[in-house]
Amino acid sequence: MAGDGAAAEEEEEEDEEGEMPPQPNGFLPGKEAERGSHAPRADAGALPEAQAMLPGVARAAPRLSRRRLAVLAVFSLYSLVNAFQWIQYSILSSVFVHFYRASYTRVDWLSMVYMVAYVPLILPATWLLDTRGLRLTALLGSGLNCLGAWLKCASVRQDLYPLTLLAQTVCAVAQVFILGLPSRVAAVWFGPKEVSTACAVAVLGNQLGTAIGFLLPPILVPNTVDDIDQMGHNISIMFYGTAAVSTLLFLLTGVVFDEKPKFPPSQAQAVLQDVPPEDYSYKQSIINLFRNIPFVLLLISYGMMTGAFYSVSTLLNQMIVTHYPGEEVNAGRIGLTLVVAGMVGSIICGLWLDYTKTYKQTTLIVYILSFVGMIIFTFTLDIGQLAIVFVTGGVLGFFMTGYLPLGFEFAVEITYPESEGTSSGLLNASAQIFGILFTLVQGKLITDYDPRAGNLFLCAWMFVGIILTALIKSDLRRHTINSGILNTDVKAVPVDSPTEHEKNNTVLKKQSESAL
Repeated sequence: MAGDGAAAEEEEEEDEEGEMPPQPNGFLPGKEAERGSHAPRADAGALPEAQAMLPGVARAAPRLSRRRLAVLAVFSLYSLVNAFQWIQYSILSSVFVHFYRASYTRVDWLSMVYMVAYVPLILPATWLLDTRGLRLTALLGSGLNCLGAWLKCASVRQDLYPLTLLAQTVCAVAQVFILGLPSRVAAVWFGPKEVSTACAVAVLGNQLGTAIGFLLPPILVPNTVDDIDQMGHNISIMFYGTAAVSTLLFLLTGVVFDEKPKFPPSQAQAVLQDVPPEDYSYKQSIINLFRNIPFVLLLISYGMMTGAFYSVSTLLNQMIVTHYPGEEVNAGRIGLTLVVAGMVGSIICGLWLDYTKTYKQTTLIVYILSFVGMIIFTFTLDIGQLAIVFVTGGVLGFFMTGYLPLGFEFAVEITYPESEGTSSGLLNASAQIFGILFTLVQGKLITDYDPRAGNLFLCAWMFVGIILTALIKSDLRRHTINSGILNTDVKAVPVDSPTEHEKNNTVLKKQSESAL
């Protein structure tokens, strides 16, 4: 077949032009076995420094894999389905209240479980990603998403609310293995000129799932209060359709996802491949991140911005109906406008980062514009013109959601060579915590006073976030490595012994030689 011939030709081309002899340092376990070498690994790691720097043992040149686009597409799609499964209950809350004969609070928990599950599970999930790898984490995320979807199919009966809650909890656990992956997938599979755009596309999948969740469920499941059997039939159609798509994506994940491409896509990834797996410590990685002051500042400011966005999204219906009674449908459309505008913002911000590499400046400007957008939204909400609220909501979503990939990519830059999954996971955990707190407080302020009081509360915290972002030192470590400039202060683990110090020096010398 033509496709097979092209693949074979590409494989042959790679073998002729770019494949290097096996590394003599044992950093890539299994390479020797693949090539028929029977030398023990202990000897491979004990070769003297002079031999490690012989011409024939240089690091493989970075090269892009054609599979990277398939990996990104499959990840974005199963992330989309996970977000769709999150929003499908809340957008149909009145339907599920009637069907399960449950209170609105119990139905709200079908969405809130996503937020609650994330915080305690994020550290185990990032540990798994760092120690067991990208492929297993992707299979868990996609597989649990599939399992939760099929459990929902079995819960379409009025007395089975506990089963549908269990099914949604499984989907919530799947989310823990999904939300932290965009920057990891981008870094492992994409080159330095496209890594930020790839991260933005991966984030976009989740946002698109939310947007489809606003649109599709009300069409599939109209509120037929007088005909419960028809309501159950419609819910079944939605659940079985979701399960079928989830199953297909789980199978595609197993076929498409590899741990990493055959050749590193960037110099930064090539350097990381030189670090022996046994030298990596997850505990030390967490300690390093919390000792990194710029990252801690970003962790707090990211949590404030994203938590404010979660709060606005959650309470938007309540804010709109307060000033525009009977406009529930338009409240949903304004939410959709906010999400879609944010998707455009994410892609534009990702492209801009790949083009300019101005991480701090772009992050700070988008933060300021989000603050300005929030101020405008706050003071135009009650003027009686719903069309203006559509516009201001779209502007707010464009900048607040556009900030998401900026935060992920900026974190990877200032924490390199720490794991992208760990830094992204901590950012998401911060966002969930601030989101819970902001939603509770803003909801109370809206109930006791008015929406303006709640929005001004968020504006105050966003202003604090601007100050914290301005204080972040822009140390672009990954970009420095990709540019061929050495920074000897960058290390994955601290130097605890002379032996480890020797290893790090060897890596740096080999890096200097390849840069020359």
